[in-house]
Amino acid sequence: MVTTPPSQFSQEQYKVDDANQELEVLAQAPTAESEIDLEFLYTRDIEFRQETIYFIVVDRFHDGDAENSEGPNPELYDPSGEDWGKYWGGDLQGIIDKLDYLQGLGVTALWLTPLFEQVEDLFVGNAAIHGYWTKDFKRINPRFLKQGENPSLNQTQETRDTTFDRLIEELHKRKMKLILDIVCNHSNPDFSGRKGELYDDGVKIADFNNDERNWYHHYGEVTNWEDEWQVQNCELAGLATFNENNSEYREYIKAAIKQWLDRGVDALRVDTVKHMPIWFWQEFTGDMYKHRPDVFIFGEWIYSHPSDSRSVEFANCSGMSMLDFGLCVAIRSALAQGAEGGFHLIQDVLDQDHQYNSATELVTFIDNHDMPRFQSLNPDPDMLRVAIAFVMTTRGIPCLYYGTEQYLHNDTDGGNDPYNRPMMEQWDTDTEIYRYVRLLSGVRRLNPAISLGSQWQKYITPDVYCYVRRYRDSRCFVALNRGEAVTLPEVETELPDGEHTCVVTRNKYDVKDGKISNLQLDTRGVVVLSHVGERVKGQTIVRAQLNGVQTQPGETIVILGDCPELGNNDISKAYKMEYINSNTWFAEIPFDESAGQLITYRYAMLREGRAPLRENIVPRRWVLASEGTVKWRDTWIPGRES
Repeated sequence: MVTTPPSQFSQEQYKVDDANQELEVLAQAPTAESEIDLEFLYTRDIEFRQETIYFIVVDRFHDGDAENSEGPNPELYDPSGEDWGKYWGGDLQGIIDKLDYLQGLGVTALWLTPLFEQVEDLFVGNAAIHGYWTKDFKRINPRFLKQGENPSLNQTQETRDTTFDRLIEELHKRKMKLILDIVCNHSNPDFSGRKGELYDDGVKIADFNNDERNWYHHYGEVTNWEDEWQVQNCELAGLATFNENNSEYREYIKAAIKQWLDRGVDALRVDTVKHMPIWFWQEFTGDMYKHRPDVFIFGEWIYSHPSDSRSVEFANCSGMSMLDFGLCVAIRSALAQGAEGGFHLIQDVLDQDHQYNSATELVTFIDNHDMPRFQSLNPDPDMLRVAIAFVMTTRGIPCLYYGTEQYLHNDTDGGNDPYNRPMMEQWDTDTEIYRYVRLLSGVRRLNPAISLGSQWQKYITPDVYCYVRRYRDSRCFVALNRGEAVTLPEVETELPDGEHTCVVTRNKYDVKDGKISNLQLDTRGVVVLSHVGERVKGQTIVRAQLNGVQTQPGETIVILGDCPELGNNDISKAYKMEYINSNTWFAEIPFDESAGQLITYRYAMLREGRAPLRENIVPRRWVLASEGTVKWRDTWIPGRES
């Protein structure tokens, strides 16, 4: 049954903070009751494209509670911070202590390495400081809690009095989100003859060496990484690999993750997704969205690329987005390693965005915990600034690795694992990168062209890259220079004529006929000019996305339907969509008169000098929420001329 929503539920409110020009999206979920609020299901749409993510290796961020540092096994803790395979004391209280610092940086979502209880032993000289050797998915790692706190999710479900719950409370008080890193592919490796010993809130339920109920695969390690069957069924670095065909396992892992969502987790980052079949992920994400329709999920397909058909299939069909390794590698090649192709390498990846159904929801980054940090490849802080400016303004959702804003890096062994996970050492709010991230994060949330819009190259050489982000009448012009100082005789900006001020340098630029003449770019120079148009406002806003339609210049996609907002089936009054790339059209549609009503709609193509082309489909039906936001994700059904 459809129940009446709370008076303020899912009402998306936009307000600009005079201090930091940051757009806040406020949303209130319905209370947990026995029946699903179906209007909540169709209304909730947490727009993660506006977020700025900050990725933290919890043990290496900040020790906020010295009493818990030794943990259950003191031998795994190194207070000197010299043994890179052992714990150094970072915990959840340490993150709470630094939330104001992170909010000042412009961070709006924290991605934390897994918080599950880990095995307390060494494997090849290393403890599970990274969080990917899980012992119990329904317990919190006691090393991250206050000493003596109950780590059981079940036993603290009512009281919610753990340090983890306080972290959630403090994050949400600041309108920040928590992303939980999860791993469904495996549990733990062989520790002194014990392997894959898994627990359900303290009760042992599986054992790799005594696997009577077939919770694990037993095919040995991957020997041929080109063999898809091996990649999905064999072991990764000796880790006990779950048997996804076992329904008991599937119910356990889904129930565990739902408990974390119930405690306030806002999004999920999923580890090693290429090592499980896509049908598992479709079932998993389907269950998560049924349980929490507003959760955002993205996965790690290591070294995914738009030319890799399997990783593209995952991005388009799994039910989750993913980390954009293809763009990351191009950024590192062009800016950190000085590849001859320069910015052309980056543009080559962006030119393949049409492979994805939702390229604007890919999570972008320049480094992470599995590769040398950007500055281990190139210590030049000015080049890091160029890379940060790019990832904060290009399409996708930017993710910053902890400490980047403090130029944190250790170059031992080239900065490879584990030296890419040093302890956070300083909290300077005056570094240039800190200021850049703060300013550009605010612009991302204020200007929908950056978070929702298309991207258009305006000038490119190996050293210089100019592009425009475009959405409705909002624009953002960006110019980046990896080389020496240069002057561009003329560059198209699409900005309104007049004087515009750079977001990061405060330099002023005159635009005439949409162009800047004699644009001077300093050595490693950055220019970001933002123009914000009128936002879409309505009692209910539908964010409609259409994929799979091929258009030519001069052709436009529209949405028509049996309501005033969609032209009452008059194609000349249909709602026009925005071109994102050759696979994606997008629109925010305001509904006032038809809010709360059943409507029908379909898509059509307007073509200059030719009859419109309508979809060959019985119109889609939708009960619009009475307020809030709705997301439509549709695929074009080829039709006939009309």
